[in-house]
Amino acid sequence: MTIFKQKLQQASATNKSLVCIGLDPDLDKMPTKDVYEFNQKIIEATADLVCAYKPNLAYYESLGLPGLIALEKTISYIKNKASSVLIIGDGKRGDIGSSSEAYAKAMFQVWGFDAATINSWGGRDTVEPFVANENYGAFLWCRGSNPGSSDLQDLIVKADNDEKPLYEHLAQESLNWGKGNLGLVVGATVPDQLRKIRQICPETPILVPGIGAQGGDLTSAILNGVDSHGRSVIISSSRAIIYASRYSDFPDAAREAALLLRGSINQILDGEGKGWQ
Repeated sequence: MTIFKQKLQQASATNKSLVCIGLDPDLDKMPTKDVYEFNQKIIEATADLVCAYKPNLAYYESLGLPGLIALEKTISYIKNKASSVLIIGDGKRGDIGSSSEAYAKAMFQVWGFDAATINSWGGRDTVEPFVANENYGAFLWCRGSNPGSSDLQDLIVKADNDEKPLYEHLAQESLNWGKGNLGLVVGATVPDQLRKIRQICPETPILVPGIGAQGGDLTSAILNGVDSHGRSVIISSSRAIIYASRYSDFPDAAREAALLLRGSINQILDGEGKGWQ
C-alpha cells in the first residue's frame, strides 16, 4: 500500500468520514469578501468532520494575486488545524513531458497539496509525473458529473479487441499507470458509470463530486462507489456546505450541513455492515 493511500485511510478513519469539502470561494455568495477569513471559519467549524478539503484552483486564480495568497494561507491553516486531513488541489492539470513535471512540482512541492486532480488527454506520460512519488496522489478525471461529459467520455472506442466507452478504457488503463496512488474522478450524477468503474477498479480511490447542488444521489454514490470494505471513496460537496448560509452564521450552518452529510453516509455504511469500528 502506498503512503498516499495510507494517508487517505488514516484521514477517513480519524474522523470516521468519507466527506470532502470543496473550498470554492465565490465573492457573490460569501458573507465576507475576505477569502482566507471565509475559508478559515469553514475549516475551523468542520475540521473534525471530513477526510479532505478540496480547493478548486480556478476560484483563486480568477482573483489574481490576492486569491493565490489566500490559497497559500488556507493550505497552511489546514495543515496546522487538521494535520491528518488530506488537501486535494483541484486544477485538472495535464500536459506533455516537462510541462507535466512542472505542474506536479507546483502542486506538491510548491503549494503543498497531498493530491491533485489531473487530465489524461495526452496519455500515460502526462500522468506519470503526478504519481512518481508515492507520498502524493492524483485523481484522474474519468467520468464527469457535468452533462457534456458524455460528448467524449462515453464515446465507444476499440481497445484490446473489444469495444467499450472511453471512460471504461481509461479506468482500465489507469490500473497500470500509478503505484497504487492514482485515483479516479467519477461524478455522483452517473451512478451506472460509477458502478462499472468500481467493478473495473475494485481498490482504486474514487473522488465523487456532484452531491448536493448538482443533484447526485448519495445512496447510489455510496453503494456504487465504495470498495469491498466500504472505503476508498471521497464524497465531495462544495456549495451545499460552504454556502449553507449566506449570513454571519455561515460557519455554524456549514458545520450542520457537513454533520448531516457525514451522518447520512455513515448510516448507509452501517446498513451495509461496513460502518466504522
